[in-house]
Amino acid sequence: MKKKNESSALYGVIGLGRFGTALVKTLAGAGKEVIAIDKCEEKVREVRGDTDYAFTVDNLSEAALKETGIQNCDTVTVCIGEQVDMSILTTMLVIKLGVPNVIAKATSEVHGEVLKRMGATVVFPEADMAVRIGRRLIFGNLLDYVALADGVEVRRITAGGRVLGRTIQQVDVRRVYGINIIAVERNGHTNVEFNADYTFAEGDTITVIGNVDKIDRFEQDLEE
Repeated sequence: MKKKNESSALYGVIGLGRFGTALVKTLAGAGKEVIAIDKCEEKVREVRGDTDYAFTVDNLSEAALKETGIQNCDTVTVCIGEQVDMSILTTMLVIKLGVPNVIAKATSEVHGEVLKRMGATVVFPEADMAVRIGRRLIFGNLLDYVALADGVEVRRITAGGRVLGRTIQQVDVRRVYGINIIAVERNGHTNVEFNADYTFAEGDTITVIGNVDKIDRFEQDLEE
């Protein structure tokens, strides 16, 4: 397939295990066009309600990949984890096809190192999720969050530490952290029309939106 609109991003996901399927659904749910590929017809059928471009491909050869239009993608994520040789070969082919951004799932440090040397951005989904869960257990501060596209989250955080007794204007999260406060909660009531002189108190909950790393930094500072 070719892009319908040259200004809109096109994404590719190869490998529809739990990680790949969740990625397709997240991107499609955000209104993105996604090419989804797997050798299992049942897995492909599962995402056909999310994207019009779901393909069953038994042999991930260069020719077969080109037939799906994967070379037209701005970003392709290779989500093949268990078959390391297939993961490496597929990543190599996608890079060869000229896709600008290639992300590859790795299951070990050695696997990840090979993928990096080929020019792919490497992710360790299970390890990354373990870190996030660990942080929730350690800090006990993160209440819940909603992951959006492009590394953006909406997150509810218990007010504490350095923000207590200070106003929204004094904390100035937009300037200091590059995130935005979209709601504050006190005594079971949610306020979305707060003023800059709103003063944080013990028991308040702050709902923020922004890049995951920037929210993480804000959350860490609350513990200091």
